[in-house]
Amino acid sequence: MNEWTYNDWKVLTEQEELAAFYLYTPLCGTCAVASKILSVVTELKPAVLIGKANLNFVEELAAEYQIESVPCLLIKRKGEPAEKVYAFQSVQNILQKLS
Repeated sequence: MNEWTYNDWKVLTEQEELAAFYLYTPLCGTCAVASKILSVVTELKPAVLIGKANLNFVEELAAEYQIESVPCLLIKRKGEPAEKVYAFQSVQNILQKLS
C-alpha cells in the first residue's frame, strides 16, 4: 500500500473500477491490526488499488466522508462511494468487501 494524499484519492478512484483508501492514526492499536490484515489482502488481491493515509493529514477527506473513527476503509466502486468499513474482523471479511 502506498501513502496517498486526498488529491491522489480523488484522481485515482475516478480511473478505477474498484479502489479503497485505508485511514489510520499512528498511535491506534486497532489500526496496527487492521494494517496487518490489509497487508495480507494486498498480497492476495494485487489488482485492487488500495492506498493509505494518516487521518491527521487528510482532514478535508475526514470532513467530506464524515469519518467517525479509525481504522476506516473507504471503498469506491466506479468512482462512487460504496462503503465505509470500521470493523475489519478478518482477512476474509475484507476480501469479501472488496469482491
